[in-house]
Amino acid sequence: MILVAAGTQDGRELAGLLLSNGYPVTASVVSKYGSELLSRYPGMKINDKPLDEKGLSEYIEKHNVKVFVDASHPYAANVSQNAMNACKKARVPYIRYERPATPINCKNLSVVENYEQAAEKAAGLGKTIFLTTGSRNIQKFVCSPYLSECRIVARILPTAAVLAEVTSLGLSPKDIVALQGPFSREFNREMFRQYGADVIITKNSGSIGGTDTKFSAADDLDLPVILVDKPKIKYENLAVDFETVLEFVAENMNLRGE
Repeated sequence: MILVAAGTQDGRELAGLLLSNGYPVTASVVSKYGSELLSRYPGMKINDKPLDEKGLSEYIEKHNVKVFVDASHPYAANVSQNAMNACKKARVPYIRYERPATPINCKNLSVVENYEQAAEKAAGLGKTIFLTTGSRNIQKFVCSPYLSECRIVARILPTAAVLAEVTSLGLSPKDIVALQGPFSREFNREMFRQYGADVIITKNSGSIGGTDTKFSAADDLDLPVILVDKPKIKYENLAVDFETVLEFVAENMNLRGE
């Protein structure tokens, strides 16, 4: 069986491609919504329970995992590290699929290493901070002493769990944009304008994550952009296209008599 960490759109597509090639596939996601998105692939097994390193090791052994394909989010460094550690212990072949990053082409761009640096940088650029970094790290901005006098607008996934999470942090409805992207250049531009954004904070999640249209919309409005850089991880095997993943899986499944 192939286990795919499929927490992204391209991860789901990759899991579906492996399934269509006749492999037994289990897609691992961390939410009910992620599980629902995989329902379009008949025959796909799904694990929707979060797995830490210990849990992943147990899952690999229990379900006789032959190959692990890591197509988790580019910023989910802990998922990738746990997977590599668990696979190494179990001697299971591991490959990382990483979507190509968006070329950095933005007029007023600052690149920082983490969310804390992003908050500090943003404080010197304006009073209305527009976050397009997802919900998992909003607390770092809301609780940042640098942004205590700033308005924080957060664009998040429109699920009940995420909405509950951000409202519990004290964000008011007028500062929550609950929409699922990616969005066009024109849509981003109008949204930034309507909310009076002074600075945009984002991640380089590739074109599939809408990074390119955020850049172009910000340029249209002469807005500064702060880019939180991707975690730097040394992967044992890295692929930037589906074909390389298929070749890796075919080779290793054949070696294991599958």
